Amino acid sequence: MERPVKKMRHLKRLRLHVMTWNVACASPPTNVDDLLLLDRESLNTDMYVIGLQEVKCGIINYLSELAFEDPWSKLFMNVLSPLGYIKETSIRMQGLLLLVFVKRQHVPFISGIYTNYTRTGLGGYWGNKGGVAICFRLYGYAICLLNCHLPAHLSNIDQRLSDFDKILEMQNFEKEDIPNILDHDLLLWFGDLNFRIEDYGLCFIQESISNEEYSLLWRKDQLNMIKKTDSLLQQFQEGPLLFQPTYKFDVNSENYDSSEKRRKPAWTDRILWRLKRELLTNPGDSGKCDRFFSLMLKNYESHMKYKISDHKPVTATFELELKSLLLSPPVTLIPEGQWITPYDLMVSYNQSPDFISSPWDWIGLHKVVIRHAKDYVNYAWVKDNLVSSRDGRHQVYINASGFPEEGGEFLLSYYSNNLQAIVGLSEPFQIAKNAMTPDDWREKKGDPLMY
Repeated sequence: MERPVKKMRHLKRLRLHVMTWNVACASPPTNVDDLLLLDRESLNTDMYVIGLQEVKCGIINYLSELAFEDPWSKLFMNVLSPLGYIKETSIRMQGLLLLVFVKRQHVPFISGIYTNYTRTGLGGYWGNKGGVAICFRLYGYAICLLNCHLPAHLSNIDQRLSDFDKILEMQNFEKEDIPNILDHDLLLWFGDLNFRIEDYGLCFIQESISNEEYSLLWRKDQLNMIKKTDSLLQQFQEGPLLFQPTYKFDVNSENYDSSEKRRKPAWTDRILWRLKRELLTNPGDSGKCDRFFSLMLKNYESHMKYKISDHKPVTATFELELKSLLLSPPVTLIPEGQWITPYDLMVSYNQSPDFISSPWDWIGLHKVVIRHAKDYVNYAWVKDNLVSSRDGRHQVYINASGFPEEGGEFLLSYYSNNLQAIVGLSEPFQIAKNAMTPDDWREKKGDPLMY
């Protein structure tokens, strides 16, 4: 008699969309809907991971971007923020840029954000080549995103492998439970990996592409060939290359390199993943089901319509299924009473028993469309602005200075310094515009903290 299948509680299905693109110092295109799958109404993405290489990084650009957002980050924030996504974090090393955008409801369940970079250019002194990483916990599981730009040219295969080993080795972590990058539950590795097609001549490669006989070229793809003997690379999975090689194109065209060099086309731009070995077995067999984490590739494709670079962008869409290890956000925020400008506002919050606060935690007041964590109208240090604390419920006031006079729709966030992340978000609420002047209000009601 078959045992009935028991449904797992707290099982979540998330859609993860990863993009890699060597943009060859070009300015951003005007439309990225196709890259972000925004033209496909049936898809509902929970997290975007955007890895770019060769972002324009001259000294003038660098100095400008110290004060202002770089144009690529600005573009993606302008597109995704109105749709309910928040830029969770980012890291930049010269031309390498890695961005993570998350749908608002998942933000409180991301914690322990850590970023790192490794230079491999000029013997490790220059960041034109190398890797940038973002690591965090998502619903309790350890995730690492690694965007790499490895050495170019057909003959430099050993240097590519050496640089990749160095990047993995140099990604040091300050957490006892994750001493090594390979200890994450999920490692996503992507970028301009620069692996080429061996042996075949230019004419044969072009003819195979014209006939869409990509399987003939897979056999001589350097990465696929190495994976047959390299025990580390064998742990990484990749979807089938059912799209034509993404390098090298004439800019503003769909034609391969017509310059004097006539470089052979290659799949230089790749997206791979590695699951921790313990997660590769079916957790249902253990009977405990304390942890459940699976990843399924739904789509792997290039986007030929984008012509600003000599590379075509590549995207991979995954369905992530996991049993949440967090049943509720660490902090629950509650705006109290009727909020009216221009008076100080009161916020209540509860925190989970295992949450450890810091004197540097703060609560932010944001317009409902948030670009990133520090995109606030105003904020209050939790320790300095604490009004009362009783029976697990804490009250903090936020000074009204800087509030928009017109009022509008807002929400609150709680930022944890220990976890380097937003660990609580309120539901959107209205702040009403007050028709009375402050003197009128004092005459009628006294001078209250809030109503």
